[in-house]
Amino acid sequence: MNLYLLEPAQPDPAWAPFTGVRPVAELRAGVWKIRERWEAALDLETAAILGEHSAHFHEGLEPPCRGDRTVVGPAVVAASWFAPTGAPVSLTPTTRRLAHQGQTVGWVVPEGATWSGPEPVGEAVEVDGLILRGTFDLITALEHYLASDCLGFRAGGANPVPDAAIVLGDPSLVLCRGALVEPGVVFDTRNGAIVLETGVEVRHGTRLDGPLYVGEKSRIIGDALKGSVLGPRCSVKGELSSSVFLGYANKAHDGFVGHSVIGHWVNLGAGTTTSNLKNTYGEVALSFNGKRVATGRQFLGSLIGDHAKTAIGMLLPTGTIVGAGASVFGGGQVPRYIPPMAWGFDSSERMNEEGFLAVAARVMPRREVQFTAERRAALSATWRRVSGQ
Repeated sequence: MNLYLLEPAQPDPAWAPFTGVRPVAELRAGVWKIRERWEAALDLETAAILGEHSAHFHEGLEPPCRGDRTVVGPAVVAASWFAPTGAPVSLTPTTRRLAHQGQTVGWVVPEGATWSGPEPVGEAVEVDGLILRGTFDLITALEHYLASDCLGFRAGGANPVPDAAIVLGDPSLVLCRGALVEPGVVFDTRNGAIVLETGVEVRHGTRLDGPLYVGEKSRIIGDALKGSVLGPRCSVKGELSSSVFLGYANKAHDGFVGHSVIGHWVNLGAGTTTSNLKNTYGEVALSFNGKRVATGRQFLGSLIGDHAKTAIGMLLPTGTIVGAGASVFGGGQVPRYIPPMAWGFDSSERMNEEGFLAVAARVMPRREVQFTAERRAALSATWRRVSGQ
């Protein structure tokens, strides 16, 4: 039986700034990607990700991404906008749907049958997890899953607590899995475990508050980090709280980032700071290309798309969306929506395709990632989609 991940049917402003850029299934809900959570729950490997907005996406580690949504059974088609806990789901011969609190989140296609779209009929099996309404709910998923995700790494073992480290709480919850930790680093495990993967480097003068996950070969240069997930090859300095770095992002200088989602290959200039709470302490709403998206959240910082860059000293208002490939610089107040490929936030200029690809070709080798012909083609398709070409 094959597993297919179904993307939102149409580009949805709630999934900005990743719609047209990166499959929802490849976003992180807690430590794990949504795809990985479904694979764990069903004990199946993903054959393909289905969705027009992410067709031809390529990084080399994901299953094929295609626009055609036709599936021939036996198969399971699961919704990318649902993040299972990962607890095993048992299917019976008569199961036709997967549901969560009355809402269908998956479809079972029997052998010989063809599936071409969602149908809310048939016997359902309940799946434990979290329905995601948009990119902002990756922060909600972080709050739900991070502590248990980090505890799950205890079963894999870890190295002893580094010499000359300071541990507040249970030392067994410091899970260094091949990390280099300099003397004087403070680990606070009173609220959760701290996981440092292979090749992670943590500099003197850093305080790590669990739950916290730091992916392979990331560098923590100093200051305080808590309640966050860092994908592979990130560099972080300054205060970080309740945020998701998807991977390969750079924040190598001071500045506060809180309750934010940071895409791949983002570079935050020195002093870039996010606001994550309104002065009224009210709900944060997003503004996307003239459309208002309610989040129901009191704390929400910035949602920053892949390959975006900020200049030094940028102050991002509460609930800011920065589109993929945008360069954030200019004078005055930063707007709460910056379109993809913007060249400055106070002009109508846009990054052209060759310029966007040229920057990516310079940046990727800095993280030992080859800028292959396949990556170039995928990023070219991304540029065309988000630029309306």
